[in-house]
Amino acid sequence: MSADNGNVSLTISTNGVATISFFHPAQNSLPAAILQKLTTKIDEAGSNPQIRVIVLKSEGDRTFCAGASFDELLQIKDKEAGAIFFLGFANVINACRKSPKIVIVRVQGKAVGGGVGLAAGADYCLATEAASIKLSELAIGIGPFVISPAVTRKIGLPAFSQLTIRATDFQTALWAREHGLYNEVYADIPALDQALNELAGKLASYHPEALSGLKQILWEGTENWDQLLTERAAISGELVLSEFTQQALLSFLGGKR
Repeated sequence: MSADNGNVSLTISTNGVATISFFHPAQNSLPAAILQKLTTKIDEAGSNPQIRVIVLKSEGDRTFCAGASFDELLQIKDKEAGAIFFLGFANVINACRKSPKIVIVRVQGKAVGGGVGLAAGADYCLATEAASIKLSELAIGIGPFVISPAVTRKIGLPAFSQLTIRATDFQTALWAREHGLYNEVYADIPALDQALNELAGKLASYHPEALSGLKQILWEGTENWDQLLTERAAISGELVLSEFTQQALLSFLGGKR
């Protein structure tokens, strides 16, 4: 994948901390190729016995993730292709869920749509005060159907309802912490990274089987998510074809260019 289309990298520290980092020039948005690579890297890290804990992060010091690539959404011409695209988000969330390793997500800036889904796929999530969140899907004629099980699992139905219905409004990082999406919030990126490194180092020193057992407990009751999220991807894949959504995407992109 060229730099213009973004990239995903995996590095492993000497103490067994794997860092999976993604980048896209459009505010770290997520086209299908990046979603596929994220899934592959999470699976790869999960199966590597040298790795004790996984850190998932994006590059840059501003937006954590702007969600689905709008350019790519406009290229979808049939519901099968739509379902395949949204299945990319399902695959990343399920890879985090099924990984035997604890997954920590680092959120340094704003998270929108699928970016909120990535944060919700974490076992533990650290953020900065700049990491406000928004589920904007209703505003473009679709809904956060694929990520909703993960987000609702973290923040509960009332907060999910607020986040979804207030589709054009950002909620603060402190709101996200109060409702359980973020576990810890820090004033700035240096403080975030210091806390992240300390936590990842501690976890890497713990008994791997104890961590794996904890992981299973944390995700109890989600065993049907392979099927559930696939079904949700099909719903989104059909909605994205609507004239409403296509016009909303064109309008949004036109305003950005």
